[in-house]
Amino acid sequence: MVALLALQYRLWVSPNGVRDLWRTESAIEGQRAENEELQRRNRRLAAEVRDLKEGRAAIEERARTDLGMIGEGETFFQVVPPAAPGSTPDSRPRPEEQRTAEAAAP
Repeated sequence: MVALLALQYRLWVSPNGVRDLWRTESAIEGQRAENEELQRRNRRLAAEVRDLKEGRAAIEERARTDLGMIGEGETFFQVVPPAAPGSTPDSRPRPEEQRTAEAAAP
Protein backbone atom coordinates (compact mmCIF):
# COMPACT_ATOMS: atom_id res chain seq x y z
CA MET A 1 0.00 0.00 0.00
CA VAL A 2 2.85 2.40 0.84
CA ALA A 3 4.50 1.69 -2.53
CA LEU A 4 1.25 2.49 -4.32
CA LEU A 5 0.93 5.80 -2.43
CA ALA A 6 4.56 6.66 -3.18
CA LEU A 7 4.06 5.99 -6.87
CA GLN A 8 0.84 8.05 -6.93
CA TYR A 9 2.62 10.91 -5.16
CA ARG A 10 5.40 10.81 -7.71
CA LEU A 11 2.92 10.66 -10.56
CA TRP A 12 0.78 13.62 -9.47
CA VAL A 13 3.03 15.90 -7.39
CA SER A 14 6.62 15.50 -8.51
CA PRO A 15 8.14 17.85 -11.12
CA ASN A 16 8.34 15.01 -13.68
CA GLY A 17 4.76 13.89 -13.18
CA VAL A 18 1.46 14.56 -14.89
CA ARG A 19 1.74 18.36 -14.60
CA ASP A 20 4.96 18.25 -16.61
CA LEU A 21 3.20 16.09 -19.20
CA TRP A 22 0.37 18.65 -19.44
CA ARG A 23 2.84 21.52 -19.80
CA THR A 24 4.69 19.64 -22.52
CA GLU A 25 1.48 18.82 -24.40
CA SER A 26 0.43 22.47 -24.17
CA ALA A 27 3.82 23.59 -25.51
CA ILE A 28 3.57 21.09 -28.36
CA GLU A 29 0.11 22.38 -29.29
CA GLY A 30 1.37 25.96 -29.23
CA GLN A 31 4.29 25.02 -31.46
CA ARG A 32 1.96 23.24 -33.89
CA ALA A 33 -0.22 26.36 -34.15
CA GLU A 34 2.85 28.53 -34.76
CA ASN A 35 4.13 26.08 -37.39
CA GLU A 36 0.78 26.14 -39.22
CA GLU A 37 0.80 29.95 -39.27
CA LEU A 38 4.38 29.97 -40.60
CA GLN A 39 3.46 27.44 -43.28
CA ARG A 40 0.55 29.64 -44.41
CA ARG A 41 2.90 32.64 -44.51
CA ASN A 42 5.47 30.66 -46.51
CA ARG A 43 2.80 29.61 -49.02
CA ARG A 44 1.71 33.24 -49.46
CA LEU A 45 5.32 34.36 -49.95
CA ALA A 46 6.01 31.53 -52.40
CA ALA A 47 2.92 32.51 -54.41
CA GLU A 48 4.07 36.13 -54.44
CA VAL A 49 7.55 35.12 -55.63
CA ARG A 50 6.00 32.94 -58.34
CA ASP A 51 3.78 35.85 -59.47
CA LEU A 52 6.74 38.21 -59.56
CA LYS A 53 8.80 35.74 -61.61
CA GLU A 54 6.05 34.78 -64.06
CA GLY A 55 3.52 37.57 -64.23
CA ARG A 56 3.81 41.12 -65.39
CA ALA A 57 0.74 42.27 -63.41
CA ALA A 58 2.40 41.62 -60.06
CA ILE A 59 5.48 43.59 -61.08
CA GLU A 60 3.32 46.51 -62.24
CA GLU A 61 1.38 46.46 -58.97
CA ARG A 62 4.61 46.55 -56.97
CA ALA A 63 5.93 49.42 -59.09
CA ARG A 64 2.75 51.41 -58.48
CA THR A 65 2.39 50.82 -54.75
CA ASP A 66 6.03 50.74 -53.66
CA LEU A 67 7.71 53.08 -56.15
CA GLY A 68 4.83 55.39 -57.14
CA MET A 69 5.27 54.65 -60.85
CA ILE A 70 2.56 54.98 -63.49
CA GLY A 71 2.08 53.09 -66.72
CA GLU A 72 1.92 54.23 -70.32
CA GLY A 73 -1.38 55.91 -71.13
CA GLU A 74 -2.10 56.65 -67.48
CA THR A 75 -2.39 60.07 -65.88
CA PHE A 76 -0.99 60.84 -62.45
CA PHE A 77 -3.17 62.86 -60.07
CA GLN A 78 -1.92 64.10 -56.73
CA VAL A 79 -4.57 65.31 -54.32
CA VAL A 80 -3.30 67.69 -51.66
CA PRO A 81 -5.83 68.54 -48.94
CA PRO A 82 -6.05 72.18 -47.88
CA ALA A 83 -4.00 73.12 -44.85
CA ALA A 84 -5.94 73.43 -41.60
CA PRO A 85 -6.25 77.01 -40.25
CA GLY A 86 -3.25 77.90 -38.10
CA SER A 87 -1.13 74.99 -39.31
CA THR A 88 2.28 75.30 -40.86
CA PRO A 89 3.07 73.91 -44.33
CA ASP A 90 5.31 71.27 -42.71
CA SER A 91 2.36 69.74 -40.86
CA ARG A 92 0.65 68.55 -44.07
CA PRO A 93 1.11 64.92 -45.14
CA ARG A 94 4.04 64.18 -47.43
CA PRO A 95 3.23 63.81 -51.15
CA GLU A 96 4.30 60.16 -51.27
CA GLU A 97 1.61 59.38 -48.70
CA GLN A 98 -1.06 60.81 -51.01
CA ARG A 99 0.16 59.47 -54.34
CA THR A 100 -2.50 57.86 -56.50
CA ALA A 101 -2.51 56.71 -60.08
CA GLU A 102 -5.61 56.34 -62.21
CA ALA A 103 -5.94 55.10 -65.73
CA ALA A 104 -6.97 57.76 -68.24
CA ALA A 105 -10.28 57.23 -70.00
CA PRO A 106 -9.86 56.19 -73.65
